[in-house]
Amino acid sequence: MNTLQPSCRAVTSASTTSIPIFRAQLPIRTFSSSTILSAQKVQSASAKAAAQKAKQKRKKKKHVVYKMPNMNDLTQYTLCDAIQYIKAFEVGHSPSIPKYDLAIRLKTKKDGPVLRNQIKLPYSVKTDIRVCVLADPNSKAGKQAKEAGAALVGLEDVFEQVKNGKIDFDRCITTPENLPQIGKAGLPRILGPRGLMPSVKLGTVTDNVSTSVKNLLGGSTYRERQGVIRMAVGQLGFTAEQVRDNVKAFITQVKKEGNAMAEAQNFYKEVYEVVLSSTHSPGFSLNGEFRRADSVPTQQLAVA
Repeated sequence: MNTLQPSCRAVTSASTTSIPIFRAQLPIRTFSSSTILSAQKVQSASAKAAAQKAKQKRKKKKHVVYKMPNMNDLTQYTLCDAIQYIKAFEVGHSPSIPKYDLAIRLKTKKDGPVLRNQIKLPYSVKTDIRVCVLADPNSKAGKQAKEAGAALVGLEDVFEQVKNGKIDFDRCITTPENLPQIGKAGLPRILGPRGLMPSVKLGTVTDNVSTSVKNLLGGSTYRERQGVIRMAVGQLGFTAEQVRDNVKAFITQVKKEGNAMAEAQNFYKEVYEVVLSSTHSPGFSLNGEFRRADSVPTQQLAVA
């Protein structure tokens, strides 16, 4: 046993002296993880900055007001010249079917209140309007409605017709006391999307049923959509003077409502362009004049 001890010590001694030699040969670490993290942070910051820049660019491109055409690039016409060209496009069509349509382009912001109303033009465009009055036929309002020329007067029976999809009228009037019953019957969700639901703002919820029916029988409704108001202002058989009077009345009311909105809500709407067209013709931008000195005589324009 004693002969083995020196060799064991030698092995032990060799083992203990070899450990530091092995460790000394390990490669030295020459990189830092903090450098990678810093690079990642820089890349992340750059990406955020680029995204923010793109967002601001998109925001700048977004128009606050509706885009308006450059009027200097447009050819504009007198009313009589526009009528003459429109009639050329309507050759062969019945004079009572095509309509003169007026589009009033407004300079206005995209987000905000819109103009919506009804008007009785000097010369009625649509003569076959059917007015419905939601009231008891035996009540005072019901009797006034019949005398004024309403095509349909009733409550429960009309409710059932509407629910069954039979809506045989173009305008609808009621009195304030009948509104709860109309709402309970679920008519707003049916008539509302069709623009037929009686409204206090439009004057179709009223105690003066007789006057409202008479106004609607010769009246037209309009509503601003995307900065433009469109409405029929005449039949093809109208004289140039009749079209002129209707156009003037329509524009005058729109301007009046725009001014009232500016005063009440501090929201401005300005008439920017007026375009006349018909059922089968393109639009003609009007310059505000009735006719030129060498325009076709208005008597000839009256011939459909």
